Amino acid sequence: MKVLITGAAGFIASHLIDRLLAAGHEVLGIDNLKLGRRENLAAAMGKTAFRLQIADITDAESLSSIVAEEMKVRAIDCVWHLAANSDIRAGGQDFDVDMRDTFMTTHVLLKVLRQYGIRKIAFASTSAIYGDRGSLLTEDIGPLFPISYYGAMKLASEAAISAALESYLDTAWIFRFPNVIGSRATHGAIFDFVQKLRRNSTELEVLGDGSQEKPYLHVSDLVDAMLYIVNNSHLKLNYYNIGSDGSVSTVKFIADTVRKVVSPEAQIRFTGGNRGWVGDVPKFNYSTRKLSEIGWRAHFSSNGAVEKAVREIASEF
Repeated sequence: MKVLITGAAGFIASHLIDRLLAAGHEVLGIDNLKLGRRENLAAAMGKTAFRLQIADITDAESLSSIVAEEMKVRAIDCVWHLAANSDIRAGGQDFDVDMRDTFMTTHVLLKVLRQYGIRKIAFASTSAIYGDRGSLLTEDIGPLFPISYYGAMKLASEAAISAALESYLDTAWIFRFPNVIGSRATHGAIFDFVQKLRRNSTELEVLGDGSQEKPYLHVSDLVDAMLYIVNNSHLKLNYYNIGSDGSVSTVKFIADTVRKVVSPEAQIRFTGGNRGWVGDVPKFNYSTRKLSEIGWRAHFSSNGAVEKAVREIASEF
């Protein structure tokens, strides 16, 4: 297949590209390098089946031009849309960032897909669409009231994709991610904790009281799950929570794991309260029953993923 991947130089997309190239697919990556990094694509750049275009996909004219040139050579079979503002906390500080980088990327991309008759899309959504419910999150729970702009714009993107299925898309896969961790990360609790201890090896400040509890998934498991879903779920609209069989990790466990690896003598100081920042859901857990019913399970538990990711991220600093 020939696939287009938005947000190609990002944390998750770059791992996906490595897997797609290894499977023999041709990949066109697009990234504006706002959050993505060229070094994430070091392995891909050496392959003839991969091309990277530096562009802002909210610029419809620019995106249309790139797709038009690619379609002259060979039709694009599917688009993987991973471009977004991936930092939920940043969305609380900049009112416009999620509208621009999370929703408008989807809106413009869908318009270009219609223009060129590209009928399949795989979309990176999020657990943040569910809001703070205090109950096990299943795919069909509702109503949905996100508490972050990031979650709101991801939910709006899901709605736009659903509407597009009624007129010009043939198939959509929607993946609702938990907290994804691993090498090449650019933000998140592990990244922040490692960064803090590299600056000050004697103390680790942790926002909240450490009781925040969520599922964490290693990026290798996430990519494996997404590819499995695309290959094994063939409805018009396919939507799945992706996670590690109900296991969760506390912020306290993450902080202590980072401390042990990076600076064992450091003291952990909690700032207090049950939330790290505005828009943070302090506790949630996923049902992954729907995904397990089609035959996929994670290799790592949530704590296992944390331990692996801490070693990877610490080695990159």
